[in-house]
Amino acid sequence: MITRHDLKELQALTKVPALSILLPTHRTSPDNKQDPILVKNLVANAKERLSKEFSARDLEPLLKNLDDLVADIDYTYALDGLALFVAHDFAKKFYLPFTVPQRVIIDQSFATRDLVYGLHRAQRYWVFLLSQNASRLLAGTGDTLEEVNNTDFPLQMEGPGATTALPYSADSAYVDDRHRRFFQQVDRAFTAYADDDTLPIVVGGVVRQISFFQEVSQYKSQIVGTLSSNFDKATVSELVPEVWPFIQAVRSQQRADALTALDTAMGEKKVSTALQEIWQLANEGRGKLLLVESNYHVPGVVDERGGLQIVEAKGGSEVMDDAIDEIIEAVLAKGGDVMLMEDGSLADHHGIALTLRY
Repeated sequence: MITRHDLKELQALTKVPALSILLPTHRTSPDNKQDPILVKNLVANAKERLSKEFSARDLEPLLKNLDDLVADIDYTYALDGLALFVAHDFAKKFYLPFTVPQRVIIDQSFATRDLVYGLHRAQRYWVFLLSQNASRLLAGTGDTLEEVNNTDFPLQMEGPGATTALPYSADSAYVDDRHRRFFQQVDRAFTAYADDDTLPIVVGGVVRQISFFQEVSQYKSQIVGTLSSNFDKATVSELVPEVWPFIQAVRSQQRADALTALDTAMGEKKVSTALQEIWQLANEGRGKLLLVESNYHVPGVVDERGGLQIVEAKGGSEVMDDAIDEIIEAVLAKGGDVMLMEDGSLADHHGIALTLRY
């Protein structure tokens, strides 16, 4: 699955040409039989477009990377979407746990807007399943969970009360302290994954274990829900319906908070809803929060002064297939936030609005 680290890597690369191919895929048969055919058609479309803008000699390394990447696709691992990113010296594919519209984008940078939207729409989060036998960590993206399975997790409690017998004189206070120390260890192990994220966390386990974890965790402010049960043998498919209501509530609240922030900024006259002005402000680093409807796309070109000029249609290496993608990347690169909204929710602002720092 794609991570925030992957997204930053893609956004940092500026290549000409930068080819992005995105398409919806299927997890099960017989629907997944059509996926290789769609890939083949989109690749043919990409090659045809590239050949009209670049010489065969210039395209040679890119086309080799593309053919090698396509040959390496394993459709048995397909999720809900597939993204291919190819340049002269770069080739990477991602199986996506969210659907994306089929698109072929040839631009000066990779088209990450659908990935940003997918990650925001699907909502990333973490799930802890606490147990002294094996505390588990799962990464969630929408209704897809993937268990972390390496030297860090699952993490088993060791020593007295776990892998060895309790001392004869041990009382309940001693046992409780042993559990607190173990869940502190679990919390520290999670630090490498938390990074600077403030993603929501759902915690599962017996009530006493959850209580101990909440006492010692440095991430307790991120806990949005708890599940009281023994999850030692729980499968990923069993967990999704248990966790999903918490995540839906988080997503709904985030969108409501974004609209509230927009209203506040409007009252303070710190909002822009004019596309060319938003482009300029985003690149100047003045954007605080960008709200944009999911299906708002605008082709454009950058003029000699660095401003945005909207054009009628895609085509040509100078034309950005989607200027909105570039605005999203600019806001994120300058430390702003992006909230992808439902279509129609920003109708009064023509589909896009940027709140300003100053």
